[in-house]
Amino acid sequence: MPNPRNHPICGVCANKLVKNGKTSAGRTRWRCKHCGSSAIQTRTDSAKKADFTSFIAWLTSTQPRGDFATSPRTFTRKIQWCWTVTPRVAPTGEVHDQIMLDGTYFNGWCVLIAYTGTHVIDWQWCDQEKNASWTALIRRIPAPVAAIVDGNGPLTTTIKRLWPTTRIQRCHFHIRQAAHRYLTRRPVLPANKELLGLFKLLSKVTSLDEAARWMAAFTSWEAQWESFLKHRTQVRPGTLRPAHVKPGQHWWYTHIRTRRAHNLLAGLIRDNHLFTWLELAEDGYTIAKTTNPLEGSPNKAIKDFLRAHRGLDIDHARRGVDWLLYLRTEAPKDPWSFVTPRAWTQSRSVPKAVKPETGRKETNLLYGTGFSVEDGNGIQKGWGGRSQ
Repeated sequence: MPNPRNHPICGVCANKLVKNGKTSAGRTRWRCKHCGSSAIQTRTDSAKKADFTSFIAWLTSTQPRGDFATSPRTFTRKIQWCWTVTPRVAPTGEVHDQIMLDGTYFNGWCVLIAYTGTHVIDWQWCDQEKNASWTALIRRIPAPVAAIVDGNGPLTTTIKRLWPTTRIQRCHFHIRQAAHRYLTRRPVLPANKELLGLFKLLSKVTSLDEAARWMAAFTSWEAQWESFLKHRTQVRPGTLRPAHVKPGQHWWYTHIRTRRAHNLLAGLIRDNHLFTWLELAEDGYTIAKTTNPLEGSPNKAIKDFLRAHRGLDIDHARRGVDWLLYLRTEAPKDPWSFVTPRAWTQSRSVPKAVKPETGRKETNLLYGTGFSVEDGNGIQKGWGGRSQ
């Protein structure tokens, strides 16, 4: 950039420019006496920083693009290069007492998030929650004391493999959701009513003594309804076969939904994933029993962002989510620190359209020979050419 104390150089004929009044914005106008061209001095880095600051402010707000420039098109053009800047989380190696893990989906993509209850630790993009995607995220984070999960099978498997010393706490809110899915909110059978009551009592357990009484009540329910859970339906002419029954089966459990709800609680008790938060409290740890902080902060912010900025293509939507999550880390740096001059000077490649191949030569020759709007053969509207 030229020194503002010296006369700038003309970009056309390389002669010195002289002052020639001011622009409507109050900036000094410079004019070349040789070729007559005029220009103003600009600092590219300052202008780009202002554009990037507006870009981040727009991403993290619900305001339309027009509030950040003279028009939405002007703002879109100015921030086009900003989408290429990617925030990166630097691993700290800190061991946390608890980490909440969950994935949220949108537009065929899933983002896996690790959250402490107060800030985001890291995240991972994938197509769905599976062992490979959870492994990519968890291997970057030191094993915490406890992990709060929603019951995803690959997640639990990965935690046991990569964090063998970490205690697992199943989210009580997701347990309640599973109860409603299996038993409905207003069950009819007495066994289902009593079992749903046990699910509801989970939220009122606040000590290990109350937890012991709750497990005793569950054991009593098992003893009372043991034969009920074993009821079977035999295949007979005219018997409707449920969707979960395989074609070759000759019988199935009659009360399959009750069994699934029972097996859920029995498995959590067997794996010791139900009252981990109470057991660790005896050792001085404060562990959450739900993933609600994760659902209400990062996940909600993502949904609000996508709702406020509808119409973004998938790449821009993902980059916006990256910034939302990065700004919710413990000590985020200034977003401008990730920007280099290469971000706004890199060349833009135009994708080349590929002609579809049908496998038939005579058909391929027809592509590009049909009518088009540019030829004036589009759908005609209005009364042009018609007589009244």
